[in-house]
Amino acid sequence: MAGALSPATTTLRLIKPFSAIALRRLSLFHKPKTPLSISLPPFSSTAASVPLSRRASCSVISSAITSGEATKTETLEKKMGEFRKKIKIVDIKGGPDEGLNLLGETVVVRGWVRTLRVQRSVTFIEVNDGSCLSNMQCVMSSDAEGYDQVESGLISTGASAWMQGTVVSSQGSKQKIELKVEKLITIGKSDPSFPIQKKRVSREFLRTKAHLRPRTNTFGAVARVRNALAYATHRFFQENGFVWISSPIVTAADCEGAGEQFCVTTLVPTSGEAGDSPVNAIPKTEDGLIDWSQDFFGKPAFLTVSGQLNAEAYATALTDVYTFGPTFRAENSNTSRHLAEFWMIEPELSFADLDDDMACAAAYLQYVVEYVLENCKEDMDFFNTWIEKGIIKRLSGVAEKNFVQLTYTDAVELLLKAKKNFEFPVQWGCDLQSEHERYITEEEFGGCPVIIRDYPKEIKAFYMRQNDDGKTVAAMDMLVPRVGELIGGSQREERLDYLEERLDELKLNKESFWWYLDLRRYGSVPHAGFGLGFERLVQFATGIENIRDAVPFPRTPGSAEF
Repeated sequence: MAGALSPATTTLRLIKPFSAIALRRLSLFHKPKTPLSISLPPFSSTAASVPLSRRASCSVISSAITSGEATKTETLEKKMGEFRKKIKIVDIKGGPDEGLNLLGETVVVRGWVRTLRVQRSVTFIEVNDGSCLSNMQCVMSSDAEGYDQVESGLISTGASAWMQGTVVSSQGSKQKIELKVEKLITIGKSDPSFPIQKKRVSREFLRTKAHLRPRTNTFGAVARVRNALAYATHRFFQENGFVWISSPIVTAADCEGAGEQFCVTTLVPTSGEAGDSPVNAIPKTEDGLIDWSQDFFGKPAFLTVSGQLNAEAYATALTDVYTFGPTFRAENSNTSRHLAEFWMIEPELSFADLDDDMACAAAYLQYVVEYVLENCKEDMDFFNTWIEKGIIKRLSGVAEKNFVQLTYTDAVELLLKAKKNFEFPVQWGCDLQSEHERYITEEEFGGCPVIIRDYPKEIKAFYMRQNDDGKTVAAMDMLVPRVGELIGGSQREERLDYLEERLDELKLNKESFWWYLDLRRYGSVPHAGFGLGFERLVQFATGIENIRDAVPFPRTPGSAEF
């Protein structure tokens, strides 16, 4: 497989294929395709709104209990109203006939006004509720109930509104149906200073309005694709027998050993304004050092950079587990690739080696990509037109192509022979940069995903299993077009003596890892796992260039607004 994909100009050795065991495991992970579309309940005009009397049942019960007017029996007889799914624009327009099956039906639309065009005999109001990219075009004549709210200016861009009307065929070419409004209610008016108007604004400007930017087409689409990727992530692991665990956010361990952690402390007085806290109020030892014994946890504590170590603990009891949660890194970097707060997906597989790890990572990526292409077609068409032309083709290639596998040593040889001037020089032992990774996957292997394995141990974390050569570790990075490294993983060091020796080499405090070492003392097993930055995955799936636009409220150096 890999050999056939190798460039004709290179003299690389044959790329080692996945082991037979890994391929068998891959077949388990990559189950036969089943329809991925989500079926919606049949449309019912009666479900468009829940009667007020039913919605208010909770307050009625509360009032009755408070006033003493109801006995316990009477209170129990007042049941909560049944929760019913709101009918949204996607339910009306999202089917294969784009709403034509609902012609003549009376429906209620709730949403925010995108545009308003008042003409002589009719008014057009474009409303969006965030359920899909498409707006609902609402057509309103002057004799409709509530038209005075249009005349008075209550209905404007940014305002929220409730509209009831009949679904009719559209006279325009942009949509097949529209709503002939019979009744309009303004829910919340919008001040004229609303910053997101019909004219296009830059993404840099929208980052200063992060609380309002999801009302734009781009960020609404990013949010929906992000949601689909999260759903598909849980679905993949749950279908394959993994158990989701909640790893702690506060930790005393540095998983990566890089020291770029946010400190969590109560030693700084928090009463009153934090800015008024005097430095001399921090308790100190006789040596003038910070007295961490008086801190909340009795020792230094930090925001986690990874849930991996905790996941390993549960993998030694539950076999296959995964974490999916926020992580933090105090790296003073203002690039388009870094965030201080980001989400990580980190599976851990017991009784597994590096081949199993790579098979799982490949199956996972193809699964979530297929899911998004199948279930977010309108949003993906938008990205393909306005964000990155060709993104659907690129993602389809990742979902369908075989993964190329080569060693770090082969990758370095390939880069040294490349007829390209790299900004960062290449030599064995260097950490590959994004430009190197993208060259390999985009140019050398024509857009195929590439997995590089067996990295020098000096550039990798302490927990990675040492290979027999003593120079490399059983680590792997998955490279994809346009992004470079998307997934990083390894077989973990399950041998106690090797792990202790590595901690000593890196001068890491073994006492902080006592419980992690215990996992090697009591029934240690070969195990492996990988980490995937979720925002990088969102970038990969949407074509969004800046990672700050792949998360709702980005946290970066000097910026913690919203």
